[in-house]
Amino acid sequence: MVVHAHGHICFYEDEHFLRGIVAHLTRTQEASQPVPWKMTDAPRDYIDTLLKSIVGVQIEITQLVGKGKLGQDEKQSPGRRQSRGL
Repeated sequence: MVVHAHGHICFYEDEHFLRGIVAHLTRTQEASQPVPWKMTDAPRDYIDTLLKSIVGVQIEITQLVGKGKLGQDEKQSPGRRQSRGL
């Protein structure tokens, strides 16, 4: 099974935008830790250097197209077998 995603892509290098995204991801990923790490725990110049290495990517998906392939050793596609069970 293969899925092709079609849509519009945007790249972001703006430090303010990326800092907000990284802060949000950090809060989300660290939330379950007994002592969650915060971006302010690191020296500001360290975070600034890392942010210069990040390119943000946003994809607005407008269409998904799935394609399946029947193997030589299969009598029917897995999707067809599953749909019969519904």
